[in-house]
Amino acid sequence: MTAHTVRADFDGHSGARLAARLDLPAGAIRAWALFAHCFTCSKDTLAAKRISGELARAGIAVMRFDFTGLGSSDGEFASTNFSSNVEDLRAAAEWLEVHYSAPEILIGHSLGGAAVLSIAGQLASVKAVVTLAAPSEASHVIEHFGGKVDEITAKGEAEVNLGGRTFTLQRQFIDDLNATRLADRIGRMKKPLLVLHAPRDATVGIDNASAIFTAAKHPKSFVSLDGADHLLTDPADANYVAGVIASWASRYLARETPRVDGEDVEDVVVGETGQGKFQVSVQAGPHRFLADEPADVGGADTGPSPYDLMAAALGACTAMTLRMYVRFKKIELGLVTVTVRHGKVHAADCLECTDDERGKGGKIDRFERVISIDGGTPEGLADKIAEIAGKCPVHRTLEQGAKVVTTVR
Repeated sequence: MTAHTVRADFDGHSGARLAARLDLPAGAIRAWALFAHCFTCSKDTLAAKRISGELARAGIAVMRFDFTGLGSSDGEFASTNFSSNVEDLRAAAEWLEVHYSAPEILIGHSLGGAAVLSIAGQLASVKAVVTLAAPSEASHVIEHFGGKVDEITAKGEAEVNLGGRTFTLQRQFIDDLNATRLADRIGRMKKPLLVLHAPRDATVGIDNASAIFTAAKHPKSFVSLDGADHLLTDPADANYVAGVIASWASRYLARETPRVDGEDVEDVVVGETGQGKFQVSVQAGPHRFLADEPADVGGADTGPSPYDLMAAALGACTAMTLRMYVRFKKIELGLVTVTVRHGKVHAADCLECTDDERGKGGKIDRFERVISIDGGTPEGLADKIAEIAGKCPVHRTLEQGAKVVTTVR
């Protein structure tokens, strides 16, 4: 199984069909999140897709959708306003609860963040709220209408260029923005809040993050997105945001059921993510991470390579085996560090190999292991440490070999 995206649609506040994407994890779902995109954007912005995809790979399913009249959703944008966006969010949460599970995390980008703050206190299922480059008041967006505000007020509507696209805005849109007061709603929200904002955000200034943080009650957290732009166009920034959200939100989600003694070891599930040439998601019980290839062989270097993982297994097993031994023998030993280097050498040049192994010809895998002890190795124990390290199960598997049975479904 691998993280994948499912198309969906549902009725918005006005009855218009709204287009959605569900980004689903490989394996068990820890929680559902609902993502609200930025003003005049769509569910398919780079930030929305990347953040949702990374959260899915962390075990959090995400629903992202287009507000009425935007993206692939039906309806007329000109007839919408901030309040209708909030009601679209409510409709999305209700649809998600009926068809999958009620959202436990709300994530809002820019004006979508303001919408999330507006409704979070009214959704009992929500356990954590995240804003990303959000304004402290919905009316902040009016600043981007330029000289068109007077024309809209006088004529009832006008065309406004936003991000290179033209939208028709009506007077009711501006009136609704001006009538909305978020500070009180933020104060009454009573939900854990994470505020993410770039200090040099040229679209929504950092003072907005300060205002949101001040209005909110504890627990609340702030993370500065140094160097990021408003739309998170750099993939590294979007990936970082997703990692922060997943880690922060885990404190407020139900703990995953741990494996109990005597229970069969769960499968390790590895699936392609569709990102880059080689990136895969790895799920080992409740643990999830990425694996990839280095950039010099065509990968994106977003995680350890397969041989890195093998070397890590040897190093981890070595440290654990040594710790078990010294505890059993009641030997005082400083913290153990194991450095493992993998390479391929010609069998004939392998000094550690047996005559039979050297006679096979070609290249063989060679793992070089260096064990370091904090405070130094106790006198007379170096040989014993090396002997015990050689008894770790992964070491034995690598030296003795293993049978791999493959089934194709």
